Amino acid sequence: MISIRAILKVVSLCLLILVQNLVVTEATEVASPKKITSFERLNLNNDLAKTPPMGWSSWNNFGVEINEQLIIETIDTMVANGMRDAGYIYVNLDDGWQRYKGSRKAHPLEYDPVKFPRGIKYIADYAHSKGMKLGIYSGPGVDTCAGYTGSMGHEAEDAAMFASWGVDHLKYDSCCSHVNESTEVVRDAFLNMSQALLTQQQDIVLHACHCGWTNIWEWAGDIGANHWRIGQDISDDFDYPDNREGYYYDVLDMIDRGVELHSYTKPGQWNDFDMLVVGLNGISKELVGAGASNIEYRTHFSMWALLSSPLLTGTDIRNLDDYTLETLTNREVIALNQDPLGLQVKKVKDQGELEIYAKPLSDGSWAVALLNRGSTTAVMSLHWKNDLALNWDKVTIRDLWKHQDFNPKGDTYNVEVIGHEAKILRVIKK
Repeated sequence: MISIRAILKVVSLCLLILVQNLVVTEATEVASPKKITSFERLNLNNDLAKTPPMGWSSWNNFGVEINEQLIIETIDTMVANGMRDAGYIYVNLDDGWQRYKGSRKAHPLEYDPVKFPRGIKYIADYAHSKGMKLGIYSGPGVDTCAGYTGSMGHEAEDAAMFASWGVDHLKYDSCCSHVNESTEVVRDAFLNMSQALLTQQQDIVLHACHCGWTNIWEWAGDIGANHWRIGQDISDDFDYPDNREGYYYDVLDMIDRGVELHSYTKPGQWNDFDMLVVGLNGISKELVGAGASNIEYRTHFSMWALLSSPLLTGTDIRNLDDYTLETLTNREVIALNQDPLGLQVKKVKDQGELEIYAKPLSDGSWAVALLNRGSTTAVMSLHWKNDLALNWDKVTIRDLWKHQDFNPKGDTYNVEVIGHEAKILRVIKK
């Protein structure tokens, strides 16, 4: 039986498309503007992902070498080790689940029966039975980045198929098929799939992946995407000189790339700083990079949390060491990412290698990062009246990695921060 919500979604979408066509027709008679002008009036919204999605994605560690056993074991492990209960509910299949390589003209889009003998619906049902959700991957080209059949020209068909399988999240990747296309063409490609998903009764979160090209943050939310990549692929590095292979961004590159884009983030629409590389340790099958230290991985995780980026880890969940698991499941840090106010952190102080980032939280407290980008230990100071413009005489400073409260005298908190570390604090008015 079709739910009232599903009917309303279809009706709303039809009305939006009708308005779009009327606007385009009227404008064409006057000045024949580019089609892109109509997109800015769509304001499509699936009412999903009110906080950044959290979960696991297969690509960084496994590439196309995925199968049913791996996904089932990953789900079971995330339940057993506490990751699900910490908020990691998505298990996302990236490229490589498909049966055929080559053009969609030559092959249908089907799951690989060798890798997934019981099909994708079986895995989705299994994930749902464990209180989790399943994601899948496709792209708007004739084929995907790994050469498998894509969704171009078959958006409605594929959206209906994903929905029938019970899929909850779609990573839609145009980075290879549309790398040199105009903003208008790229927008059309994502709009086609977004509209197709909105007609489904199944709720499916849409991840628009275009590596930050064509200023995707300026328009992706308007066409119904829930999160979008703000930069090129991340490498498994904290601070690598320049860009590996002239393309990849390390952790600090990615922060610099997206920290000024805070105005585009809000509940249901998120700047995506790419998947977490925590725990990859330089041995990924797909990702370039020498790896990072435990402290650097912890800083990476902390900053992604403050930036309100989706927290999608790419490591092998089945083989996490205690430190990495502790990093990924720190609920006090995760709470900064999942705060319902939905703000992205801003840089409030820049002293070269020493930086302070901050954002207000829904309970009236503030989240703060004291980031030491340098290689040597430094004393960093937080003066909340000056740095945060808070006229608070007394505060409690909670260190979210030490899980300790501090009550500074005066209006300044001083702390040593080792190289490449970020002290993550919650500032609470007394």
